[in-house]
Amino acid sequence: MDSPGHLSPTNRIVPQGPNKFDQIKVRPFAPKMGEVNFMQEDDVRLETTRARFSNVLKRHGELTERLSRDSDKMIFERLQKEFEAARASQTQEICLDGEQWNDGLLATIRERVHMEAERKLMQSPNETSNNNLPILPFQEKITYKVGTKVICCLDGARIGIQYETSFAGEPCELYHCVLESKSFLEKMIVLEHTVPFFLPIREAENDLLSSNAMKFIDHIGDLLQAYVDRREQVRLIKELYGNQIGELYHSLPYHMIEFVLDDSDCKVTVSLRYADLLSILPTRVSVLAWPAHQLKKSLTGRKGNGALGSRPIPARLSYAEDALRSMSLPEAYAEIVLNLPHALENIES
Repeated sequence: MDSPGHLSPTNRIVPQGPNKFDQIKVRPFAPKMGEVNFMQEDDVRLETTRARFSNVLKRHGELTERLSRDSDKMIFERLQKEFEAARASQTQEICLDGEQWNDGLLATIRERVHMEAERKLMQSPNETSNNNLPILPFQEKITYKVGTKVICCLDGARIGIQYETSFAGEPCELYHCVLESKSFLEKMIVLEHTVPFFLPIREAENDLLSSNAMKFIDHIGDLLQAYVDRREQVRLIKELYGNQIGELYHSLPYHMIEFVLDDSDCKVTVSLRYADLLSILPTRVSVLAWPAHQLKKSLTGRKGNGALGSRPIPARLSYAEDALRSMSLPEAYAEIVLNLPHALENIES
């Protein structure tokens, strides 16, 4: 006979309704279920928001590319043909270096374009009233090469600047800017250009063109080259290390960049901010690492007691931040990955 305190299979008490012990097996965190549900719902909302944000960024990028392709392409093709025609008809190309590129030369170029426009106007067959006027001497068609800039005298009293950009010694896009003034004494304006819309050419026009046209021309070239350099650095790390990068976001001028490095031993987040649009190296850098064992420990703690548990504390990777401040992005990325195992050992020890 079984003892009073023992329940045999034949005399086990069957509780009414759902089995209490089965409930504990299936839902071991019942006392804290509200907190667990809250955490799960919060995670779902976060992932949903992230997915929507990624989709918005993707659509924004596609729209920007389409708008730029459709509108700027026609302007680019027309200006490119005009520049090619100007260079084909040139009588001389002068390469300038250092102090040879100055305000006096720019004034000479302005004078040339106005004299050429006046000569064509006076010698036009339709200008019968000018038959008694002397024929102006033919002006040489000179193209000036200043570093990566080509400056041409265009028809209609216009000065054209063609900007050549490059990355790692390889040529990239060409950009154009056409300046015009109604007379030699009037200030110049930007008539048209193929500079990307998110670079502040109009601000530079207002601040510099009327007071220092040479500085304006140089400034636009520096803006374009810095933009191409930042953009190509991001393109290169995506091309070389795309399988290691989980997420990557950037602003249109690439002066704000963020990405996540997914490593088996940790998760690394990188945030870069550039001082201005002329910078090719970031000035504000943040690199944080979450070792995998901390993430697992935090997750285990949540499962074990149902509470929020201690949140993982990221470790700052100073060596990575120093590399990003002093090297190009692809070089710094390789440095980060190479030294990451050693850095994680120091964190865990």
